[in-house]
Amino acid sequence: MNRRPRMELLGHAASPEETAAVIAAVEQFVRDTAPVAASEAAPESGWVRAARAEAVERDPYARH
Repeated sequence: MNRRPRMELLGHAASPEETAAVIAAVEQFVRDTAPVAASEAAPESGWVRAARAEAVERDPYARH
């Protein structure tokens, strides 16, 4: 299944080359800003899990 939307530039006075460049730029932007799929995310390290647990358990109003 292709989840990518079909992009088309409508109502324009651009040349075919300019249209292709605009579409390519928008597609690149979509790829660059798309969220990473959960299966592609790097596994969380033990250091990160420990830091998050410590931050959650800490009282934000206590003076340390």
